[in-house]
Amino acid sequence: MAGSGFWDDNAAAQKTLQRRAGLQRAVEIWQNLHKEKEDLDTLITLSEEEGDESMLEECGPMIGELERNLEQAELKAMLSGDHDASNALVSINSGAGGTESQDWAQMLFRMYLRWGEEHGFKTEVLDIQYGEEAGIKSATIHILGEYAYGYLKAEIGVHRLVRISPFDANKRRHTSFASVFVYPEIEEDIEVEIREDDLKIDVYRASGPGGQGVNTTDSAVRITHKPTGIVVQCQNERSQHKNKASAMKVLKARLYEVEQEKLDEEKKEMEKSKKKIEWGSQIRSYVLHPYRMVKDLRTGVESGNVDAVLDGGLDRFIEAYLLGETRETSSS
Repeated sequence: MAGSGFWDDNAAAQKTLQRRAGLQRAVEIWQNLHKEKEDLDTLITLSEEEGDESMLEECGPMIGELERNLEQAELKAMLSGDHDASNALVSINSGAGGTESQDWAQMLFRMYLRWGEEHGFKTEVLDIQYGEEAGIKSATIHILGEYAYGYLKAEIGVHRLVRISPFDANKRRHTSFASVFVYPEIEEDIEVEIREDDLKIDVYRASGPGGQGVNTTDSAVRITHKPTGIVVQCQNERSQHKNKASAMKVLKARLYEVEQEKLDEEKKEMEKSKKKIEWGSQIRSYVLHPYRMVKDLRTGVESGNVDAVLDGGLDRFIEAYLLGETRETSSS
């Protein structure tokens, strides 16, 4: 930030400031934990030295608070994937079953909106397709906030609802399905950085049809980008300087295309994982009848307070999945 020219590109400067703010928050979290722990150590030592039982009893709630803060810090530390800090795009699609599944998709739609609001995230409905009678066929929600994708990737999969149908005159029990997929919001404005050390520049005499020389100076330019092997050349201008500038424009365009292809491949990989989600691969069951229970089939976490979960209370399920997934990954 102190460097000259930092503010010349305001958009790039803002991105750097956002990254810096995120890093500062991460450091402050652990600094605060360390200070809390030191304060607690001091209080315990004093209470033991003075034999003050009342002072020792005060340490109980402080220990509980420190444990909770440590758990939150541990969770944040787990969110270190390439796009975990990104905003999230949540896609909800109803399964087979018509109105039943469409109503269930709308319940999930509301649940994620409520979860976003509870966490102070900004939520935008980008697209919604309503069912003929009730509910929604599909919807896409844009959830803007730090680590929105990191948290919500835990929700990718098929969600199953069991209840007495409000649309069945005979009051029979129905099972409905809806799928949820979460994408990170990926920046589209790819920066193309070209280092001089990565370039091999050759100059040669421009040639015309049949190989004949078209001028008497070495004005044509060939540029090889060593990391990618991309070769571009230009000989249209009589000036070597102009030919080099034109060749650099072509090289930048080619490198941008390579970066764009990488981005597209990444999106295709996400699409592949989406296609693998089938109606038999439920990640969580929400049972409203004959008993009331929400159970995550991956972690075993359960909650009997179904209404609270459907009102956005997903943190227990998300945290258990993220911590479990990361520990399994790190131990394998």
